[in-house]
Amino acid sequence: MKRILNLILITAITGAFVFLASCGDEFLNKQPPGSAAGAVIETPAGVEGILIGAYDRITTYDMFGAALANDWTYGDCASDNAYKGTSYGDQTAFNTVERYEALPANPYMRNRWRDCYRIVARANDVLDFYMVVQEGNNPIPEPRASQIEAEAKFLRAWGHFKATRIFRNIPYIMTVKEMDGVLPEHVPNETEGWEGIEADLQFAIDNLPATPPLGHVGRPTQYAAMAVKAHAHMYQNELDRARPLLDNIIGSGQFELADNFNDNFSAFHNNNKESIFEIQIAVTGETDGSTMRCNRATAHQSGPVSVGWGFYQPSQDLFEAYQVTGDGLPVLDKDDRTALANDMGIASSEEFIPTDHPLDPRVDWTIARRGIDFNGFAIHGGMAWIRSQSNGGPYMTKKYHYSAEERDAGLFRAPAWGARNVRKYRLGLVLLWRAEIAVEDNDLNYARELVNQVRERAKGSEVVMGRASTYVFDGRPVEVDWDQPAANYSVEPYPADHLAFANQVNARKAVRLELRLETATEGHRFFDLRRWGIISEVLNDYIARDSEFRTFMVGASFNSPRDEYWPLPEAQLDIQDALKQDPNY
Repeated sequence: MKRILNLILITAITGAFVFLASCGDEFLNKQPPGSAAGAVIETPAGVEGILIGAYDRITTYDMFGAALANDWTYGDCASDNAYKGTSYGDQTAFNTVERYEALPANPYMRNRWRDCYRIVARANDVLDFYMVVQEGNNPIPEPRASQIEAEAKFLRAWGHFKATRIFRNIPYIMTVKEMDGVLPEHVPNETEGWEGIEADLQFAIDNLPATPPLGHVGRPTQYAAMAVKAHAHMYQNELDRARPLLDNIIGSGQFELADNFNDNFSAFHNNNKESIFEIQIAVTGETDGSTMRCNRATAHQSGPVSVGWGFYQPSQDLFEAYQVTGDGLPVLDKDDRTALANDMGIASSEEFIPTDHPLDPRVDWTIARRGIDFNGFAIHGGMAWIRSQSNGGPYMTKKYHYSAEERDAGLFRAPAWGARNVRKYRLGLVLLWRAEIAVEDNDLNYARELVNQVRERAKGSEVVMGRASTYVFDGRPVEVDWDQPAANYSVEPYPADHLAFANQVNARKAVRLELRLETATEGHRFFDLRRWGIISEVLNDYIARDSEFRTFMVGASFNSPRDEYWPLPEAQLDIQDALKQDPNY
């Protein structure tokens, strides 16, 4: 890396001398063409411009090792929710993440670190130029001045938050002026970074308005900052500090649950009434619809929407978690669940009858499976749509792939990009976090009421329609009754006397399962298991069960505390002496 940097520097200097030799003295008085020169940036308009540029980094470029927009690599594929998918030989560095065997030289570690600190660097650039402008003759007036600083600090906290989810200790990098002259490369990674994250988010809470600054959706509000800060406290098990933030969001009157669960995953309902903060996606002009730069990665490789690579395949364990009892309630204990039929190893041309077991309807808005309509394109044909069932199982994700209706409305761009925003924080998630806290406060009735708000919405939501009566997919027409639900759906709220909320142990299980059902494939599961202190127990049980389903996981194991975080990238340690490797590695 040092050789590459030196080569770039030598090339740049050489080019500069050649350019200078070809110019007259007037060159010294001109701003370089094609660059954002200081005189341009050191203005209110210039600061606004580089702030826009800082937002660009929030989606990241790398869709695998970094995966900043929704943490699918680490939050789900390293958990019991999903598999890497595709084929064994595709993105082999991913295999070690899924099996908890990643080492410091793994490029995924490098890419995550790089993209987190790119956000941080851009946010600090904003703050540097902001301070110069405010000290000059044309300062930005209030309240916009404080809002700009708050937006930049929100983004800086965001980048560090994304880093500390993956790496045990990180350096918190502020501007050189804020660090009293200390250069970024000299900042050690002695803490998890929470103090800096919380301070920046508190500044954002204090200085951002209740509605998006400048009326631009996608810019954070004070409630977005509250949600992220509450999330930080939940990670640290600081429930007393998370509680008032969540109560402020819930009690603000600014947010309501969307009418339909799937409205949160539809481009027609971007920035809906449930949304607290979401990453904006566009498919116009030269943009690439960078939904996690994800649609291409997670789309089917084959079938009527054969535009993708087949990554991010939900697990059988997740599918079975959506089963319900005859009264429409979840089965809290895994050992009490029924093994549900799946088409693993069954060719599309062979008969497979999907399970008729009662299921929570959220399952078919989350998981694409054989015999069920896939976003209006066609009834899912099973193995023929899946790149490598033996490696990735029989399912695909649905929350990130555009629908046929969105395609027809032009809310996509060929071959793979869709215009669905990435909902990072929404009211459903906040309600369930608050329910978690209510359980630990032993306020079990309030916890049940909060969970039931989410379940009532699921009950009243539209379900996937189209009951197929064709069980062989060999090219002949598929018979479908589009007036019937696609499966046997049932979901009900918990009654007041239900055993699930009779004590803290049961209530804790109920709330945690509800979080999984509501937010599956949204990048939370691994981190939730870790903060609950049950990650080793859950993942080793999952490995044992999944090894019978997929040979890929045979011999894998999850070892705490080592595997709870990933190692710092070796390439970064080589160039930044202040950093110390996680002692577990």
